[in-house]
Amino acid sequence: MPRAVMGLLAVLAMGCSSPGGAGVDEGRIPLTLENIFAAAGGAGRAVLSPDGSMLAVAGPIEGTGGRGIHLVPAAEAEVAAAGGEAATSRVAGRAQTWSPDGERLAYIAAGNLLVASAGAGEPGRVLVEGASGVRAPSWSPDGEMLAYYSTASGSQDIWFVDAAGATPPRQLTSGAAEADDSRFSPMWSPDGRWIAYISNRADWWHDDVWLVGVASGEAYRVSAALMASSSPVWSPDGSSLVLMGTSKDEYWYEDLAYLYRIDLDLTGTAPRVVREAPLDMQVYATDAIMRFDPFWSGDGERIYFPYQQRGAFDLWSVPASGGVATRVTNVGGSWSSLHATPDGGRAVFTRDAATEGREAWLLDLDGGIPARLTDFWPHFKGVQRPAEISFRSFDGLYIQGFLYLPPAIRAALSAGSDPPACPALVQVHGGGTNSYTQGTNLVEQYLANEGFVVLAINYRGGSGFGREFQDLSVEDWLNDQSKDPGAAADWLRRQPYVNGRVGIYGGSYGGMQSMSAITRTPDKFDAAVPMRGIYSESLTLPYADRLGKIFTITGHGGTPEERPEIYAKSETLDRMDRITAPVLIMHGEFDVRAPFENFELAVERLGALGKEFESRSYPEGHGFRDPANSTDMYSRLQVFFDKHLGGCQPGGTSLD
Repeated sequence: MPRAVMGLLAVLAMGCSSPGGAGVDEGRIPLTLENIFAAAGGAGRAVLSPDGSMLAVAGPIEGTGGRGIHLVPAAEAEVAAAGGEAATSRVAGRAQTWSPDGERLAYIAAGNLLVASAGAGEPGRVLVEGASGVRAPSWSPDGEMLAYYSTASGSQDIWFVDAAGATPPRQLTSGAAEADDSRFSPMWSPDGRWIAYISNRADWWHDDVWLVGVASGEAYRVSAALMASSSPVWSPDGSSLVLMGTSKDEYWYEDLAYLYRIDLDLTGTAPRVVREAPLDMQVYATDAIMRFDPFWSGDGERIYFPYQQRGAFDLWSVPASGGVATRVTNVGGSWSSLHATPDGGRAVFTRDAATEGREAWLLDLDGGIPARLTDFWPHFKGVQRPAEISFRSFDGLYIQGFLYLPPAIRAALSAGSDPPACPALVQVHGGGTNSYTQGTNLVEQYLANEGFVVLAINYRGGSGFGREFQDLSVEDWLNDQSKDPGAAADWLRRQPYVNGRVGIYGGSYGGMQSMSAITRTPDKFDAAVPMRGIYSESLTLPYADRLGKIFTITGHGGTPEERPEIYAKSETLDRMDRITAPVLIMHGEFDVRAPFENFELAVERLGALGKEFESRSYPEGHGFRDPANSTDMYSRLQVFFDKHLGGCQPGGTSLD
């Protein structure tokens, strides 16, 4: 092998190395599919007490197999000493939120709303029992009431209840949102007179900001131009709201939202909108599929928000009137929770990275290094830091990828010897306008440990690279973007550690991409595993849920009747005659985001065309909940690729 190539491969081996040195796997658990889906929970929702001294964080309860709420000291002196293991009490529950005085926690357990004394470690008092869809509890500023969402009315509506349980719950809104739309939370005004919330009551297709009077129950729409992608958050003085959103007259950009500020005059009986406009700044805000909300500094002078670039998250800040946004953290990774104290002095976020499990981190907003507060992650054997690469696609654009190498290849490259040639896989992420983020990504880690070279790519149309890059797929779904995986396959075949055979897999939009890629570039792949995808937008759109309909119609610039030529581009079902690779197709039988009808249509078409394929469905929705089903699905994927791609061969040997 030429010395220059060996030098490059040695760099790749370093980029894909496991952390640490000898004995690095001591005390770690095996990286198996069973452990990935049953034991890899890590830290979940994390919220700081109002004074910032305690953290309430979701995490596994040892010995039970379940999860619950842990209380962890967050005082500076305790952080270093705790080492992430200083939980003072644990209670089964979720959706925890602190009372304004920091003495109580409201939370959801077994579908009921409860309140407990902080630190008691015992189940709390049930305030709401037996109501359907109870979620997102929120304390009134005086700590006397709790607002929450419930679907007891048949839709997502706000209810509230006395925090002492003295009076029964009362419904506050009517028809606020679809029953299956659980993205947003009710937000109390600082004076307790109003609750801000997101509703599609005015227009089924649009998510607007509304205020409801707590005393009167009268509701008022206070936004007209924006499409919300976060809950609206009150300024400390109660005169403004800030939220993430996109303009209704633009594309529904994912993870590249504006920060909208709505200024209000609340002196009368009805609110008056003084201003509704995005803040002027040089970056965007990332909602991460409506997971994050922005927050204010205690003096109302600044607004904080997460922003994802090239798959890595960090916290940013911008003046409340707009201006130059600056980065607050420099840690990257993939984030899943963010919360701050009311005075804006401290924030907590949950984060995972390539070789770091999902834990809660404390940040002093004056600046500095975040401190880890938890140690829930089970610490897997054999995880590696993938090499971040770029490869040139069919039209000259460079596409980001993350390269995971099998242990035998890494060992050979580190030793300066010829590596074995192994089968390769292209992973295509879900959420076509989202990104493959720089988290632990344990499925790719597992497949690499099992002998596959895995390249996870951020194909065109995703977030993290600016709106111009995301615009490349607008009204062009599964067309040019489905050629990026083929270019990734070409790059892989040129590497001396690939045996010449390449497969492709992905779920949700990644399932759509997997199936489309083997019709757009059928000569590039030797096997494909599309999961939970849409293969005919035009035929199955009527069966999709509301968000699925909005996403599809926005991406295509209209309905199938209005834009038939655009839907023809994404109609993979009509191109299945071009498929030459064997296919394993899998789906959830109760899926309404990517309706199950897609699976049925695809299986029927593949059979009619005489294609080589296998199929499997599960009693699941779009996101699988039963770890056994996820384990079975990826076990089948591994067996399928083993069968069709072969194994690792001696150095430099190709199977083609």
